[in-house]
Amino acid sequence: MFGKLLKVIAGLVVLGGLGLVGYLLIAPPDLLKVGTNYSAKIVCSNVFIAGRDPQEVLSVDVQAPGHPLLKQVSIDVDREAQTVQARLFRFFAPATSQFREGLGCTNVHDAALSDQSLVAPTRSAVGLWPEGNDVALSQDQQIQTVMSDKSLLGEGYRAVVVVRNGRIVAENYADGFDAQTPLLGWSMTKTVTAGLIGTLIEAGRMNLSDNLVDSFPDWAEDTRRDITVADMLSMTSGLQWDEEYGDVSDVTRMLYLSNDMAGFAADRAPEAKAGTDFNYSSGTTTILSRVWQDHLPDGGLVYPQTALFEPLGMTSAILETDVSDTFIGSSYLYATARDWAKFGQLLLQKGVWDNARILPEGFVDWMVEPVAASDGRYAKGHLWLEPPGDFPPFEDAYWLQGHDGQFIGVFPSHDMVVLRMGLTPSRLGYSSLPLAQALISAFGDDPT
Repeated sequence: MFGKLLKVIAGLVVLGGLGLVGYLLIAPPDLLKVGTNYSAKIVCSNVFIAGRDPQEVLSVDVQAPGHPLLKQVSIDVDREAQTVQARLFRFFAPATSQFREGLGCTNVHDAALSDQSLVAPTRSAVGLWPEGNDVALSQDQQIQTVMSDKSLLGEGYRAVVVVRNGRIVAENYADGFDAQTPLLGWSMTKTVTAGLIGTLIEAGRMNLSDNLVDSFPDWAEDTRRDITVADMLSMTSGLQWDEEYGDVSDVTRMLYLSNDMAGFAADRAPEAKAGTDFNYSSGTTTILSRVWQDHLPDGGLVYPQTALFEPLGMTSAILETDVSDTFIGSSYLYATARDWAKFGQLLLQKGVWDNARILPEGFVDWMVEPVAASDGRYAKGHLWLEPPGDFPPFEDAYWLQGHDGQFIGVFPSHDMVVLRMGLTPSRLGYSSLPLAQALISAFGDDPT
């Protein structure tokens, strides 16, 4: 009798296990799919854009700082097909990211990518940065001391570039990275999207007062009809949005489970009147990417190159898209540290580059105006007025900030741009402000 009972229990356990395996094979939970799609995407971009080793990227970039489940992810890189596939426990929740020349990697979810691709821009790199790619680094001992201070550079730094009076005067790269390594800016990409909109305003194709109904006709049926481009740039659209990472939220569903990211974000319900409530949202900027692309007859895929990257000489820049060929303008721009610094320098120069106006006159001044609903922490052009970390505002400085320790600080009073990029989770509490203050002091400027 007892033996029969054990056999029945064992059978039930086996059936339950088989049922669980079948469930995970047929309909894996969204949390697992987010994990594998994230893994495939990060590995794909770093392999095919940055030329890094896939196993190193999986171990260092994906697994070490991430959710415990990510340690069970395995990858398969097909260099001929230029794809990366990720699975959990080698079988479950398969995810594929596909590389296209000039457009980077895109997660595909039972959908085919278009055959679009871009030829990387070319530009003579003769002379000192920013005209060329040569640098004349400061030999000042105080500057060198600051640039070698690991406590100021922060755990996990990968690149630090300092621009002073329009020239790179100091830089430092961690082992395995150099001036030719494209790096992911994460949410620093949002400010580049604001810059692209600025170029369209300069060209007379867009206005800050435009609504978004042409791109999203359903918005005409409710209060979303009143949302303007300016509201979106200020993160005061009033749309519902959950920016929580590390779980299945609006932002992770958009980035890792959606073919049409802008469409997903545009379906969020209005929660507040436009212009009254600050809610930081990657969905907002992805919606704006669809909007500015809709203002161009060809869908705008080549526009970032021709309007911004080529004029600035950002020849390494690759802005990635979703399956619908909408740029993921919230999160996914890769460029070398020196090229990222060029965008910071463009802002410092109020939108003028090589005596040509790239952004409208007064646009950068508008970009750095505080958003009242953010209690002065955020500015109208996808910029932060609050320094990274627990610090009060510093002089007239403002910041581009991205996930895991990406920062560009612009310091108009000191004619200086400080870029710091790496893999530094927010829990470590790193701020690039002390680095900038130490540099200001070393340059002999009064930091108070």
